[in-house]
Amino acid sequence: MSRPSPRVPLTPKEGWLSDGRQVLRFRPSRWERTYQRLEITTGELLPDQEIPLLKSRRELSRAEALKLWAAKRQEGWRPCQPQW
Repeated sequence: MSRPSPRVPLTPKEGWLSDGRQVLRFRPSRWERTYQRLEITTGELLPDQEIPLLKSRRELSRAEALKLWAAKRQEGWRPCQPQW
């Protein structure tokens, strides 16, 4: 099984981060040359549930999403496999 790459994808791909209790899914929603947006979905891992409880969904520009990814990585969040 391949491990998720710690680097941010340059092409529109999904990215997943987790701190062990919460999960963030970064998914390209609009990807044009001059307009790039990502949907960020937050989920919470619950001990008695197989799939995380979805908490929120928002759309960010690529630049904002990269800042969020970098901030979470600095806080100790790690790339993970898709959770849903």
